[in-house]
Formats: sequence, C-alpha cells, structure tokens
Amino acid sequence: MSEENVNGAAAPAEANGPAFTVEKIYAKDVSFEVPGAPGVFNEQAQPQLQMNLNQSVQRLNENAFEVVLGITLTCNAGDKTMYVVEVKQAGVFGLAGFDAQTLDAMLGTHCPNVLYPYARQLISDLIQSGGFPPFFLQPINFDALYAEGLRQRAQQAGNAGLADTETAGNA
Repeated sequence: MSEENVNGAAAPAEANGPAFTVEKIYAKDVSFEVPGAPGVFNEQAQPQLQMNLNQSVQRLNENAFEVVLGITLTCNAGDKTMYVVEVKQAGVFGLAGFDAQTLDAMLGTHCPNVLYPYARQLISDLIQSGGFPPFFLQPINFDALYAEGLRQRAQQAGNAGLADTETAGNA
C-alpha cells in the first residue's frame, strides 16, 4: 500500500508535492464571564452583540505552524454587560511543499476554516451553560477577510506587492 494514513488523512500520492496535515486541535484559552449575575437574567432590553476576531500564526519548525483563532463575543443589554466570551481555538498544522504565497493563503484561510467550527461550538456551549438561550455564530468568509488583509498589507507596503511583504497568514 503506497498511501499512509496520518490522523485519518491520506498522504499525498506524490512524495514531493504539497502536503497539508492537521496535527492537533485544542482550546488554548477560554474565558466566560457574567459580571452582573444574577441580575442580568431579569433584563428586558434587547441584547446587542459585538464580536472581535483575530488570528495569529507562529512557525514551530520548517513545516509546522501553530494557528490561533481568537474570538471575543460581548453581549450588552442597555448599559449592562450580560456576558463576555473569549476563546482562543488553536491548531498545529503541517504544511510542506507550498510556495510562499500559497503558504500564506493556507495559513490565512484554510487553517482558520478548520478551527472555526470548534470555536463556534465551544462558544455556543459556554453561553448555554452560562444560563443564556442557545446562540450560534454565523459562518465567516475567511477568504474575503484574507483578501482584505492582503489589500491592506499591499497598501501599507507602499503598493510594493505581495512579493516584498512578509508571510503573515493573518486574516
């Protein structure tokens, strides 16, 4: 048998071709706060949600990267904070055989797409365990966020183009 299973994924047929593997997925940091409990459970005002999304990439070795997807969700009712959820969902990914531009795109789009469902489920579980109605984050278009990040990087580099910018992998 010429193909080897690594974490349930078939190894690429060509040994020299690009390879992507998910080595580990884990919750790196989790926080849930209900600062006004139990009074906030009686609030009648319409809740307002604010979401902050960030991503960081750290090279672990030549072909391994840690990608951390950070999501902070704050729910306010009037002038009171009902809850704050902060999740840093992380993964270690193996990426080998990619050119710099494709590697950057994989780190900025594909890796967060793998991590997001885990973060989404964790946030939903935390909110419901905190005594609030179920809440499900909507899908995020990481391709569009990455494209906007590329545009901003090119603009900051004085329109020097992607070839002169550092691989960031950040959406």
